[in-house]
Amino acid sequence: MARISVGILGATGMVGQTLVQQIDKHPWFKVTELAASDKSAGERYGEVMKNRWNISSAMPDYARDLVVKECRPNLDCDLVLSALDSSVAKEVEEDFAKSGYAVSSNAKNHRMDPDVPLLIPEINAGHVELIKKQQKQRGWKGFIVTDPNCSTIHMCLALKPLLDSFGIEKVMVTTMQALSGAGYPGVSSMDIVDNVIPFIYDEEEKVETEPLKIFGSFSKDGINPAGMKVSAQCNRVAVRHGHTECVSVKLSKKVSEKEIIKSFEEFAPNMSLGLPSSPKHPVVYLENDNRPQPKLDVNLENGMASVVGRLRACSILDYKFVVLGHNLIRGAAGAAILNAELLKVKGYLD
Repeated sequence: MARISVGILGATGMVGQTLVQQIDKHPWFKVTELAASDKSAGERYGEVMKNRWNISSAMPDYARDLVVKECRPNLDCDLVLSALDSSVAKEVEEDFAKSGYAVSSNAKNHRMDPDVPLLIPEINAGHVELIKKQQKQRGWKGFIVTDPNCSTIHMCLALKPLLDSFGIEKVMVTTMQALSGAGYPGVSSMDIVDNVIPFIYDEEEKVETEPLKIFGSFSKDGINPAGMKVSAQCNRVAVRHGHTECVSVKLSKKVSEKEIIKSFEEFAPNMSLGLPSSPKHPVVYLENDNRPQPKLDVNLENGMASVVGRLRACSILDYKFVVLGHNLIRGAAGAAILNAELLKVKGYLD
């Protein structure tokens, strides 16, 4: 099978570097273009990143000699994976979609647009059909799909088995988010050492609103939002990779801890799609009282799973538990790649 040509927008940032690394040797995709800001354009990627590569594994050989281009819709590829900063992503991604490119975006700008799919393939693969409405309404040859906020993804993966089995009425979540979620160099050491920062710009709003669209029902008119209520508090902590989330839920019916754990362990949707990046276990439940921990568990299922532990009764709602997820892999780059794989399976990259 001929591999689909891919361009990466924002290839020099933390998420962009993770995309470059994650897509190496992908069975369906081949990176043919790397694009970034004008100041990097015209140089070989290996030279541009000589002192800026911040991924623990070595830079893939394929990327070293690719010349970095500007983020303009003249790239030699059919699919673009966007790791652009939200300050520039909106217009750039729209230009690519207008010009006929398929865009799988990690940026926040289009997530809540009524005609743009906000995708987690294990949860709402059917929402990909919004693409038809998007193209018709906007007159675009291409299209945009988005993945959610990193904390939203991991919380929603953990909530989905509960929603399907028992129903969910209310969710309260407190996040402890890793430094790499702020990009590089991110938060000043003077701010984060010996400290917790109890505010991340725009984060709580995303965690509270995005699940309603993700869990919403699809109709010809768009997405009908889910009826649950979500309250979030978001904090930045001195962890390199891995967002930890303390979640409390009110369910629609009374269930036992054993039933909840069973729902976590049996959650294995969309395996028939055969997406290469799909984790075998999207939700991994750990029984140890002191798990999950970022240092020990963030790379389970190649960083593509939500790791859950510490399930117990909640004296205010019904149950509470801890969720951990890799913010750069499943929370960003891996999510954009997985969404692109879904696009291929659904025929949108033909």
